[in-house]
Amino acid sequence: MHGEEPAAHEVEKGASLRCDFCGQEVSSVRRVALDHDYDRLQTPHREQYACPSCSERKERSRRGL
Repeated sequence: MHGEEPAAHEVEKGASLRCDFCGQEVSSVRRVALDHDYDRLQTPHREQYACPSCSERKERSRRGL
């Protein structure tokens, strides 16, 4: 990994991240790219990262709960 920027899960301990959905600064974020008929390699999109709370809310919404 020489010369590459670290991925979100490799951010230094103590560094804060920001949820793209609620804007809250958090210590960890998630990015899940799963959905019926969704091709993340072909569909133009902006990567978004969610805090655990927003990620759980999005998952419940996706499942129709």
